[in-house]
Amino acid sequence: MATKTISAKELRASLPKIVERMRKGDQYTVLYRSRPAFRLVPVSPESAIVGPIEEDPLFGAPALGRTSDGHTSVDHDRILYGKP
Repeated sequence: MATKTISAKELRASLPKIVERMRKGDQYTVLYRSRPAFRLVPVSPESAIVGPIEEDPLFGAPALGRTSDGHTSVDHDRILYGKP
């Protein structure tokens, strides 16, 4: 299928629809401020296999810095994953 071009605003507004179309094979180039910023491509069936989260190298990565809401990454992990 051909790659479609959409703006970042369109992506935010239509994400569920775009995800559904990507599952059918569509690809997208996303524009940010009228310039190509990134591409969205469907995952291959082989790469869609996800193992246990503990095997993900980023899962156990150390905390880095603070976010704009003042929370640390440790705070975010606790909120998202229920980690102590």
